[in-house]
Amino acid sequence: MTLVDTNVLLDVVTDDPNWADWSVAQLEAASLSGPLLINDAVYAELAVRYARIEDLEAFLDAGGLEMAAMPRAALFLAGKVFTQYRSSGGQKTGVLPDFFIGAHAAVGRLPLLTRDVGRYRTYFPSLKLITPDS
Repeated sequence: MTLVDTNVLLDVVTDDPNWADWSVAQLEAASLSGPLLINDAVYAELAVRYARIEDLEAFLDAGGLEMAAMPRAALFLAGKVFTQYRSSGGQKTGVLPDFFIGAHAAVGRLPLLTRDVGRYRTYFPSLKLITPDS
């Protein structure tokens, strides 16, 4: 099983000229190891790109992506890590979904497929990350 970060899926959705090929290849490789998972935070971030829920659901189905509920332990960890981030001077906006995703992967001991490594490496050092530099 692999948890997939929003940025990787947006590469595919937008056919990003720099990252789509890498993201598709990594999704295919990860799928050989088991299900590809997203959580509520990723779903909500993806929803921004779609006018209709049916279109988003069709994308998820076509990609073989499955929803995985975030355990309470992950929600708690996300809040604690976000507090640490803010205490160290981190900016307030746009980061909480990353902490939900990172905490979910950490608590579930799931590898995380992402291109956004900074916060994950800093706040979840035990995570196995699948990144362009790995």
